[in-house]
Amino acid sequence: MEKLFDLDEFDSYKEDNRREVKSAKNGLPNSIWETYSAFSNGYGGVIILGVIENKDGTWSTSGLDADSCQKLIKQFWNDINNRQKVSINLLRDDDVEVYKKEDDQIIVIHVPMARREEKPVYINNNLFYGTYRRNHDGDYHCTRLQVKTMLRDQAEKTMDMEVLDDVPLEDLNYETIQGYRNRHQVLNAGHPFERLNNDEYLRSIGAAAISKEDHQLHPTAAGMLMFGDEYNIVRHFPDYFLDYREVLDPSIRWTDRLQSSSGEWSGNICDFYFRVYNKIIKDVKVPFSMKGGDRIDDTPVHKALREALANCLINADYYGTRGVVIKKDQNQIIFENPGYIRTGKEQMRKGGESDPRNKTLMKMFNLVNIGERSGSGVPNIFNTWEDQGWKEPVIEERFDPDRTILTLEFVDKTNKEKTAKKTSEENKRRKQAKKTSEGSKIRNKTIENMVKIENYLKENGESKTNAIAEYLNLSSARTRKILSEMKTIEAIGTNTNRKYRLKDNQK
Repeated sequence: MEKLFDLDEFDSYKEDNRREVKSAKNGLPNSIWETYSAFSNGYGGVIILGVIENKDGTWSTSGLDADSCQKLIKQFWNDINNRQKVSINLLRDDDVEVYKKEDDQIIVIHVPMARREEKPVYINNNLFYGTYRRNHDGDYHCTRLQVKTMLRDQAEKTMDMEVLDDVPLEDLNYETIQGYRNRHQVLNAGHPFERLNNDEYLRSIGAAAISKEDHQLHPTAAGMLMFGDEYNIVRHFPDYFLDYREVLDPSIRWTDRLQSSSGEWSGNICDFYFRVYNKIIKDVKVPFSMKGGDRIDDTPVHKALREALANCLINADYYGTRGVVIKKDQNQIIFENPGYIRTGKEQMRKGGESDPRNKTLMKMFNLVNIGERSGSGVPNIFNTWEDQGWKEPVIEERFDPDRTILTLEFVDKTNKEKTAKKTSEENKRRKQAKKTSEGSKIRNKTIENMVKIENYLKENGESKTNAIAEYLNLSSARTRKILSEMKTIEAIGTNTNRKYRLKDNQK
């Protein structure tokens, strides 16, 4: 466990999202409980009494003596055990320590991260106005949405298990269900569910359940999310939104985009997963691998991307705002979902503890061999990236609104300088191309094509017009026009055998 306070390091500390200092010279400050709530609802931290923060951010002791110290500790324990003051006491006796720095006393209170079922931790007997979180070095009030999210997350039954009593099974998308069943059958031939009719099958996988209201079979929230049509899903999850954005050409806003609200497809999680997975693996460069004389197309990288995509969808809070967003560009893929990390960022990275926000969705993905139940999925992603020599993945948590972001870069971690140099060279060539265009008012698209030509020639050497035109997806005539305006290249050979290459000072 990370050590958040060491007296020997006192002079190097500053307040941050895990450390808070309070003078306490005039008694136990009321603001201590805001910080206690904030640390409990976040990743824990230490509250340090008897210390003041100087203008430059450094710390100094405030002059607590031994008698004052004991009075503060007694009052602290009285208050933390008062349910009118604090909703729950998370501390043990040894979580409060006393240190001596020169002639002054310091009280260090170690506040642990509350378990999911203990959140929200609030103060002054006020659930919605007394719940705090930590942001950088300050405590802030949680919004009603954040408090409601914590309350939903308390339950062992996840929100996707809810039975939608007023929805008939016919509201689910039959084509999506059939496609899912076909995958299940191919991957698990002879599975007991194979012989069931659709209603029994949906009940067995958790997509439907018997309602207590009318004792009939109705979709569960998981069934609606996985197999429903978008226009039905948003009736139960008003902020539901799935968005895939692909930008492989910087001159185009979207190279490809897929949205659940487009009306061109079902818009459900199942179809989104398989459509997006095929898009994110299309341009991924993975090592050529053979086994028994056959090429292995399903590499650890493919498995890691499946895990990342499934993890994003399984752990999303579909009552949260902004929806699920997957962004792909030339060097990275970013997975964003609404909702904080239930196990905490550190535990998510370490693995070994599975606590999905949507247990039934996880079961459905597992039945078609997608996702890990053991909590090893995210560590496996990190291990795969390390094995490839790529930059370590980044997990980020944002609050108000709550979002979890996983960034996977396809960049050599030992080659950062080379990557930066390449970017610098490309920017330089862009500037040169713009300079060439002065006076002739060449459009931005033409400048982009000039940069592409220079990159192509740098990669392929001397090339004919038709090869360059095919690469640009332009006509030969238009390509020749662009080539004639470029000062950074030169033509060699006669008309029939003419080729183009970069000038020596451009290579």
